[in-house]
Amino acid sequence: ISTMVGGLYEEGDERRDKGFSIFYIGINIGAAAASIIVGLVAANWGWHYGFGLAGIGMACGQLIFMSGQKHLKGIGDKPSSISDPDDVSIGQLFNNLLKAPLQLVITTVLMAGSGYILVFESWGYGLLFMFLSLVAGMMLMIYQDIDKIEKDRYVVLLLSFILVIVFWGAFEQAGGLMNIYTEQKTDRMVWGMEFPAAIMQAFNPLYIILLGVPIAGFWYRWKMMGREASSLFKMLIGLMIMGSGFLFMTAASLEYERVGESALIWLALAYLLHTIGELCASPVALSFITKIAPVKYASLMMGVYFASTGLGNKVAGILGESAEEFGELTIFTGIAIFCMVFGLLVWLMLKPLKRLTHGAEDLKV
Repeated sequence: ISTMVGGLYEEGDERRDKGFSIFYIGINIGAAAASIIVGLVAANWGWHYGFGLAGIGMACGQLIFMSGQKHLKGIGDKPSSISDPDDVSIGQLFNNLLKAPLQLVITTVLMAGSGYILVFESWGYGLLFMFLSLVAGMMLMIYQDIDKIEKDRYVVLLLSFILVIVFWGAFEQAGGLMNIYTEQKTDRMVWGMEFPAAIMQAFNPLYIILLGVPIAGFWYRWKMMGREASSLFKMLIGLMIMGSGFLFMTAASLEYERVGESALIWLALAYLLHTIGELCASPVALSFITKIAPVKYASLMMGVYFASTGLGNKVAGILGESAEEFGELTIFTGIAIFCMVFGLLVWLMLKPLKRLTHGAEDLKV
């Protein structure tokens, strides 16, 4: 669907980034409603009813998508071999990998190490590393198959995937550690009523609905003023802003250690900065991939982007689990420092990285 959003705009249309922001707002209208309605249903009648209601909502979304096909005018249709003869599928890429000795050896070594982890350490991590080994092999094949300019852009694209992993590894504490912290250590009394922790998940989508268009407009005006507004810049700024939001969770943890509970305002402020960071980084990342990815691998790179978000979720789980050993204060503070320092390091490399893109963001895509 994200690839289809990119296809809604003509070549060189500067509204692309705003379009992805609107797309993002639409997603979060549903997310806000789900957090409130499903959270209340689950709290009062049980999680089975909550999951059932979520399934009904997803089915309704699919029906709306199907009924609106007439407005898409062929966008998202499978490209024909005649109109796009160079398009490469995952199957073709895998077959090419089997015929490339160096890439195959590297992939085999990585798979062997993953197999050892699978057998002797953890089957879950073993399967994960096996998947990552295959992805690494295919990414090497893509690098071999593209020209010099695309290779330079590909390096920047891979760095953006690392940014994505770091960003979501921190951001997705919202669904894990921060949610548990809200349940166990946060005062959730508002106007004499105690709200379920699940409803606090609505902070993020509600902020997105309120701030999505203003932030997109801010970046547009910022660019018109001749200031730095590249996608990579927005992503690293988003990472740093989101990371700084964890400083409010540090304050919440300190308050809990002092008085035995933390105020809800810390959570609201943390989600506010997380959302601002998300609106700077995430919609732009989706658009960035359509601009900088090798043309015949654009859809595949979009898939790698979402795989990176999935890996970020795994990192989030590992970090959240480690709070049992190190404590929330250490984890929240560590995430804040790492995100801000990592973003600053990328900022220092921004000019050479932009040169590697060869003006891709200014080209018609």
